[in-house]
Amino acid sequence: MKNSQKLECTDKAVDVWNPEGRAPVVFVCEHASNFFPPEFDALGLDAAAQVSHIAWDPGALAVAMGLADRFDAPLVHACASRLLYDCNRPPEAADAIPARSEMTDVPGNIDLSADQRAARVARFYDPFCTKLAAVLETQNPAAMITLHSFTPVYKGQARAVELGILHDDDARLADAMLAHADETKMVTLRNEPYGPADGVTHTLKLHAMARGIANVMIEIRNDLLVTEAQQDAVTDDLYRMIRAAMADIGHPLKEEAEPCPKS
Repeated sequence: MKNSQKLECTDKAVDVWNPEGRAPVVFVCEHASNFFPPEFDALGLDAAAQVSHIAWDPGALAVAMGLADRFDAPLVHACASRLLYDCNRPPEAADAIPARSEMTDVPGNIDLSADQRAARVARFYDPFCTKLAAVLETQNPAAMITLHSFTPVYKGQARAVELGILHDDDARLADAMLAHADETKMVTLRNEPYGPADGVTHTLKLHAMARGIANVMIEIRNDLLVTEAQQDAVTDDLYRMIRAAMADIGHPLKEEAEPCPKS
């Protein structure tokens, strides 16, 4: 399942990987899947758009699952395409249900009524928030970490950054991770290629900052996540960075029980 290209989530809006994990950290992947329930007719998108980065964050789930396994931590992940509803956006945000994503029109999201938008919120966003809140309340973790990937070329502009460490007003965990950026050869920058002004820290603010939980959003350039070997290499780097950072903020994590499998 780690490297599956489409989650078999059927009608679920959200699921939890490794729910019995006991590490003091919760991982989150809001854009884990490019699944479209049949009744949405893929929002009128062609096959290429359905598997492209506009529909999900390719490779992010594999890395999130790898980290959850290595740290023995739970991972809360969405089970449907972010084009149906972007669980990292509040309902009032226009791009929560985008009529256009980057250079692509999304026919099934054009001219939605207030009732149709509310139905999407109820179907996808509310269950995601409820599940994540329940996991956080049960686990009472020291940190929450969200995993994303981004395209190397956006609107015709190439991006040099390979690893983004993003934060909002609470920079504790981001600062600690950036202090250990020498654990990776990836070009690593703060609040790149997105930052708080882009509205990408919604999950951090709503679920972690509101609870006083240290938090960070990790963005990985998706051309570094194409193969299983690449996914494992990035997981290795992030494992070392997160482990060192958690120790720095006073919440050391135990050694992994088993080494990360290699292809």
